[in-house]
Amino acid sequence: MEKKVTIQKVFSILLHRLPLIILSGVLMALIFFVYTSVAIKPVYSTSAMIYVQNYGKRSTDSTDDKEATGATTPTDPKKGSSSELDSIQSNNELAQKIFNSDLAGSSALASNCVILFQNDPKITEMYNGCKVNMSVVSNSFYIEVAVQGTDPQKCKVVADNVVKRCAEVFYDRFSYGSINGIRDAWVPTTPISPNKTRNTFIGAAIGILLACIISILLELIDTTIKHDDDLSSMYKVPVFAEIPDFDSSGR
Repeated sequence: MEKKVTIQKVFSILLHRLPLIILSGVLMALIFFVYTSVAIKPVYSTSAMIYVQNYGKRSTDSTDDKEATGATTPTDPKKGSSSELDSIQSNNELAQKIFNSDLAGSSALASNCVILFQNDPKITEMYNGCKVNMSVVSNSFYIEVAVQGTDPQKCKVVADNVVKRCAEVFYDRFSYGSINGIRDAWVPTTPISPNKTRNTFIGAAIGILLACIISILLELIDTTIKHDDDLSSMYKVPVFAEIPDFDSSGR
């Protein structure tokens, strides 16, 4: 005759096997901790940040080309000498303002640059086995270059090389705008994964859950009668007396 399992009965089973359940949780937590510490390689992460603008002058000025070729700028008597013109141009540049259109244009340029940088073979060849992700920060013109890998020093080198190559590709592809770095990569000291604490708790939870399930299944499979409560629940009759087992008691 099948046994009826109620919530009260389940709690009674779990309470009866509580030491075994706790032991199972501890053992599984220890297994997960050792596996995480030994078998899984730690992953480190670092990042650098650059910005792009759809306005601004290149670092290489046109006057350098003029000096290299020996060319001179003719002077118009009505407009003044070349030094005076440079002074007026410099003052005009200082008076310029950054408008909303400039910011919006730079943000759009940054988004396009991310697509370009992530697909340019000159940049992807610098990854050197690391995972590199580029993204625009909060719809601005700032681009974050995040690098993940198992070697912290290698992650920093890759991030720095990618940033340098991004500048080269930018000036090769665009005849306007500027690009520059605002934050260098650092050598990470603490891995971002694996999380030993989290994995240990997961192992403990799995061990406890398995022990509970096995305990309940064993109780359902076991059809033997252990005490008078089993007879009362199975046959719906009261038990008036019990015959002790003198052999098992040693008397």
